[in-house]
Amino acid sequence: MTRTEKAANLAGVVIPFIGVLVAIVLLWKKWVDEIDLAIMGVMYLATGLGVTVGFHRLLTHRSFQTPPWLERTFAVLGSMAVEGSVLDWVADHRKHHAFTDVEGDPHSPHVGHGSGLRGLWHAHTGWLFETHGQADWKQYARDLYEDPVMRKISRRFPLWVGLSVAIPTVAGWALHGFTLEGAIRGLVWGGLVRIFLVHHVTWAVNSVGHYFGRRRFDIDDKSTNVFWLAIPSLGEAWHHNHHAFPRSAAHGLKRWEVDISAMVIWLLERVGLARNVVRISPERQSELLVENRRRAQSSV
Repeated sequence: MTRTEKAANLAGVVIPFIGVLVAIVLLWKKWVDEIDLAIMGVMYLATGLGVTVGFHRLLTHRSFQTPPWLERTFAVLGSMAVEGSVLDWVADHRKHHAFTDVEGDPHSPHVGHGSGLRGLWHAHTGWLFETHGQADWKQYARDLYEDPVMRKISRRFPLWVGLSVAIPTVAGWALHGFTLEGAIRGLVWGGLVRIFLVHHVTWAVNSVGHYFGRRRFDIDDKSTNVFWLAIPSLGEAWHHNHHAFPRSAAHGLKRWEVDISAMVIWLLERVGLARNVVRISPERQSELLVENRRRAQSSV
């Protein structure tokens, strides 16, 4: 990883954190209201779904198909989450699945960087300064690399980062009566604080979701389901389910496993904007559980 890449990632971690500190001061002074929180919420959902539905389920795993214009819209929204360009994100995540929790995994808490707190730190944030964005596009994201529009979206990542903070700033300025104070509030809450929250929720799936939580299937990694992280992660925290069935459009496989991203995909399908949605039947889930039991019995 080059010094420029490390510096950019450091800025992406530190600047939103500074924004949170500023937000605490503003909140203490009551310089926040329902408008600021609404801007933050809308931006959180838009960019969060850009990652969960767009980068992850659509572009990485091809769990469903959409018209090209919508696929590219999701690519832009995911880029506005400021977690890296679309090609970097998809390549890193496919490499994660190719080497889950063994040497070669970009962000496992179990290999390459010690265990315990050291491993958790690497999986949560430390990997951003070592292995982030290093997966070979041609090897792990060839379909996107060969798409000239996706390459263009990826190259313009700095533009999407700029829009990610400009949009809430302008919204705050307009909704607060075209004032400088309103612009600052939009920037802090809808921009920096929102980026901080999206980042750490996503990174928690990498770290917490491979260390704590529950497992249902006997699969060859250490992924877990983390129920308390399910809603803020928009369904991504049913991470063990996802590793058991990577192409499933729904990560919440039981009725009570809330998966907001799967709901969005279902709505897109209902209005004709999603097709060939990959679903895992209860029978297939039961088959895997039976296979697990047989494997356990044969090893005794």
